[in-house]
Amino acid sequence: MKNQYRQLTYAQRCQISALKDTGHTQRDIAIVIGTSQSTISRELARNTGLRGYRHKQAQARSIQRREDVHRPIKMTAEMIARIDGMLKLDWSPEQISGALTATDAPSVSHECIYLYIWADKKAGGDLYTHLRRQGKKYEKRRNGKSNRGQIKNKVSIDNRPNIVASKKRIGDWEIDTVIGKGHSGALVTIVERVTKYTLSAQVNSKSAADVTLATIKLLKPFRQVVHSITADNGKEFAYHERISKALSAGFYFAHPYSSWERGLNENTNGLLRQYFPKSMGLKAVSQLEVKAAVKLLNSRPRKTLGYRTPELLMNNYRAAIAA
Repeated sequence: MKNQYRQLTYAQRCQISALKDTGHTQRDIAIVIGTSQSTISRELARNTGLRGYRHKQAQARSIQRREDVHRPIKMTAEMIARIDGMLKLDWSPEQISGALTATDAPSVSHECIYLYIWADKKAGGDLYTHLRRQGKKYEKRRNGKSNRGQIKNKVSIDNRPNIVASKKRIGDWEIDTVIGKGHSGALVTIVERVTKYTLSAQVNSKSAADVTLATIKLLKPFRQVVHSITADNGKEFAYHERISKALSAGFYFAHPYSSWERGLNENTNGLLRQYFPKSMGLKAVSQLEVKAAVKLLNSRPRKTLGYRTPELLMNNYRAAIAA
């Protein structure tokens, strides 16, 4: 059972300030005051000012936010302009609400934002086109037998280090391909499991040769942040040993029909489909178009990241290991 979330007290904020000033890590602080590391991370992100984290300022901000929760927030012209700008970056209503809440600015619920979008659609607006599914129903996948053949020397996910599943380090990636209409071109998609940072490139075919070259090219600049790669059993990954050797990383294969073992990659492919729908052939798509779409994904705040962005987390980590 998960622990019930409780607001930090003034005394706890005093402890956080003192421990932080003496160089303790977020993990150490969490243990001392008896809360989770994510709570400490969120507290520092929300309440650190230009002069750093100060307990009195943090307490005042917390009290103000609680008071603001009970105040009705109107969709003012300024608020509508902010929401419109975020929607046009293809942020979801939940991401917009979370990003606003993470600041000291007034916020609105994601339900309120959805109501605004549907009202705009009814009036002839196009804000709804920036939503991932645009109100379409989710179609479940059909079961079927594999006709993908065998891949030589593949290593099962059962042999993957336990630290990958625990998500206690940055540098473990999931890989897949997105196919264009009529099998016209494809995208190689790679996503890091902790930061959700995404890489993608267009390939003319789903052949093992094309996919292998694209994979190595995408990940080489991140070579110091590549420990493992997990794929499905598609034959496009038949040259997995070349990828593993080029990047000095382990390459593992999920069990057949176990998409949840690569759930983050599956979800990321769905996000990319907003820009490259199934009705689109991908052979004529340029690398610049793919790069632009990936940039939008990496700069979106994610709820699971405390409304931070994949780009921020990856850049911070790479800077830290390079120091």
